[in-house]
Amino acid sequence: MDLLRRCIERAARRSGYDAEDARNAGLQILASPVMQTGPHCLLLIDHDAFYTHLFSLSGLTAHGREWHITYHAATVSFSEKAKKGPGWLCLDGEPLNVFGLPRSRMDSLSICGWSGPYRFALSNAKSDPAPNASAARLLADLPSDDFPSAAEAIRAANRALWRNKLPFPTKLLQLDDMDIADLVADHLEDPQSWLSARFIGGKVAESILDAMDHLNAGPWQGWVRRTTDFFWRLEGGRIIPLRLQDNFLRARSSFEVKVRPKILAEALRQRAIVPSLYTVFLVTSILPGVRVLGGCRQTIYYPLMRYLSAVGFQRSGEQDLLTELGGDDRPGVWGHRVLKSSGGCPYSEMELLQGAVTPLGQFAEMSLLQSSGDLSSFTRDPIWANLSEHISTGAITANSPAWQWS
Repeated sequence: MDLLRRCIERAARRSGYDAEDARNAGLQILASPVMQTGPHCLLLIDHDAFYTHLFSLSGLTAHGREWHITYHAATVSFSEKAKKGPGWLCLDGEPLNVFGLPRSRMDSLSICGWSGPYRFALSNAKSDPAPNASAARLLADLPSDDFPSAAEAIRAANRALWRNKLPFPTKLLQLDDMDIADLVADHLEDPQSWLSARFIGGKVAESILDAMDHLNAGPWQGWVRRTTDFFWRLEGGRIIPLRLQDNFLRARSSFEVKVRPKILAEALRQRAIVPSLYTVFLVTSILPGVRVLGGCRQTIYYPLMRYLSAVGFQRSGEQDLLTELGGDDRPGVWGHRVLKSSGGCPYSEMELLQGAVTPLGQFAEMSLLQSSGDLSSFTRDPIWANLSEHISTGAITANSPAWQWS
């Protein structure tokens, strides 16, 4: 937790807050260990992001909290679906290319990759910049700088929109994968950290990967996929899977890094590698004991990640960590896409909010059924249908070993 607190204070200073503000952000994570971990790294006025932030602000305001502490995953491509994702934004009913990128770059690069410069364009299919009135106003509100990565650009844009367009006193703090890379490096450079002393260089990491493979061979298939082994290789703007072999992490290319704490820490600080999602949750939530608010899939894969961690703790003989893990009260909560869109444009709603009464009270008076709509994130997702089938057949129960750390 102390390492996470220091990470949060660094991120606050990096975001332009002074030393006192940064200290207060660190103190809040100690007093209220809660972090928003959904959605991915999106502009604040994306539909998914906007209503998720309003949901979190409802709770933060009710409890008098000063900071909205978030982690937004940036190890994703610009296009996650057809004209949806960090590289797209819908304004006035028109899908716009946020950075004006060609499809080849949007499909192949990760938004965390240092493959810039990136500049906001908001262009349409004809490459016309800011083709409608909302786009023109928004482009004027966004930073006009060049950025080394799309994630850095989005982070700067959200900071500007939050400060200048929302009437909330709550301060926004966005952690991204580079912040977490340094946090993991902090663990690896600390001989007292479990990650450095027990996890790296022994059989513990292999036991976690074996347990992950076992999950994917049974009814939990697809929830915690072994897309990479603990870290990604970051190269040429792309993230490349790594495989743990003979105490090395190797990519299909010639890249390899020895699995030793100091060597991995150096690779993280040089941005040669970045943490996988499992490693992110390990250092931001599982080890420090922080509750995370994420999407509908996170409500399943996060408890399974805790199970994988328990396998590692058991293998390393860390009974104290197992006891702490078992004592967590509701460690993960559904907190992304809980509020449905009102049918309007988030940017227009943001403009209406300036100087006006906020809609938080309106949402607070709604029932969950009213505020969340038809729950299509659950009912229309095939992986949830498969889970339901496994529950109905008894292949998965509340007493399943993998579910004991939920």
